[in-house]
Amino acid sequence: MIPASELSQHISTAGMEASGTSNMKFVMNGCLIIGTMDGANVEISEEIGEENMFIFGARIEEVNNTRDLLFSGEKLVGKRLQRVFDSILSGTFGDVSISYPIIQNLIDGKDYYLLTSDFDSYVKAQNKVDETYRDQKLWNKMSIIGVAKSAKFSSDRTIQEYCDDIWKIDRVPIPTPSDQERVRSFCKVYSGAKQ
Repeated sequence: MIPASELSQHISTAGMEASGTSNMKFVMNGCLIIGTMDGANVEISEEIGEENMFIFGARIEEVNNTRDLLFSGEKLVGKRLQRVFDSILSGTFGDVSISYPIIQNLIDGKDYYLLTSDFDSYVKAQNKVDETYRDQKLWNKMSIIGVAKSAKFSSDRTIQEYCDDIWKIDRVPIPTPSDQERVRSFCKVYSGAKQ
């Protein structure tokens, strides 16, 4: 699925380190990322540039201040999101008994993951995605830059770093032509013996 993807969403709250490394694999295969500045998105932006991603939401340095505002009782639910909540709570989509307490907690500021405060920024980023996708030259440019600048995320580098820094082991040497010939001759002997 990764090589067929054009846009991947990695939308965890900044500072939660919930964005794993799958987004690196997406970028290496030409996919663009929409996401927050969390986890691997930070590393990706350092390599390919934020201008080649669709970044939204509170940055790590803003998260605690935004939480403080919410927990002090400030409402961060914008008009657009309130209309979404109203539509859900009206029963338009069915039984609201499960969704009501969740939505009410978000409205009341019990929003640790900053869904309400990041919502408008997310919608703007999605609009930018739509606009960019219509400009195929720009979309392809961003995709190619992402691929070209994502070499740091290769398994070769990662495994070498694990060998050096974590496992403290030496790399297995690359077989020489004479090693390869020994294996071939063994295979010929072995396959002949089985017949």
